[in-house]
Amino acid sequence: MTIQSPTVDVIIPCYNQAVFLKEALHSVVAQDYHAWNALVINNMSIDDTTSVVNAFDDPRISIIDFANNGVIAASRNVGIFRSSATYIAFLDSDDWWYPAKIRRCVEQLEMGFDLVCHAEEWKKVTSVRRVSYGPESRAEYQQLLLGGNCLSTSAVVGRTTMFQQVGGFSTDQKFNTAEDYDLWLRLAKQKYKFSFLQETLGIFRIHSLSASSSVERNCRAEMAVVHDHFSHLPSISPLAIRRRKARSHYGAARAHHKGGDRRSSWSHFGKAFAYWPLSPRLVAGALLLLISSVLPTRVFGSRP
Repeated sequence: MTIQSPTVDVIIPCYNQAVFLKEALHSVVAQDYHAWNALVINNMSIDDTTSVVNAFDDPRISIIDFANNGVIAASRNVGIFRSSATYIAFLDSDDWWYPAKIRRCVEQLEMGFDLVCHAEEWKKVTSVRRVSYGPESRAEYQQLLLGGNCLSTSAVVGRTTMFQQVGGFSTDQKFNTAEDYDLWLRLAKQKYKFSFLQETLGIFRIHSLSASSSVERNCRAEMAVVHDHFSHLPSISPLAIRRRKARSHYGAARAHHKGGDRRSSWSHFGKAFAYWPLSPRLVAGALLLLISSVLPTRVFGSRP
């Protein structure tokens, strides 16, 4: 095997997902770029995570036991600050990559970019849809702050020194589930160069998009990140802040709608309208929710 350079460290946080982890590691081993090391940051799992890692018998794969106390950012940071590779890639233990993933991202980074994010397929049990990220114009700091996240952690590869210089992911528990968004914002604020590939190079597995507690937690975390960054930007207009808050509640409303939780969806649509009542997208989303709420009763005779 010809060892290529530069090297890439793949950081994989894991907690009781041994079955999924096996798929994730298989996808790393299958890469057509071979100068990588995989660091599985094991949050003291009680399943057979360790056995799965050891079964690969590959010196490039190692496991680090680390209790993150419910803060996945802390696990990723263990990998970031132990890394001496040129680049770091993040892979959640329930996601996986196509064989060209690392090679294509390294090629782009070697052109002078600091971070690369590629398209993914979002896979549910019964469906798959392609999702692309970016573009570069949306990753400029103020656009990223006002427009929302446009990157995905398992689709990102970047310079190790860059992640280390900004201190890695925030471990503030208020940011849990949105700590990646905060990191991209801090990198964008430092003027690091982002690149977005339209190639689909990975799979993002969706277990339960509709879990109300997860949607609510993510909405709160996103707004905590937004408030933190707004606090350092006194020049942002109050209207821009209101519009950003409406965007966050709109996202939560749509997620609840997809999950079948209409009551929570209406609640977030109401909050979104209170912040930004003239948004055409809000009107369209609310109309879709209204139609889906009324049609089953009138067409199929459902009980109230």
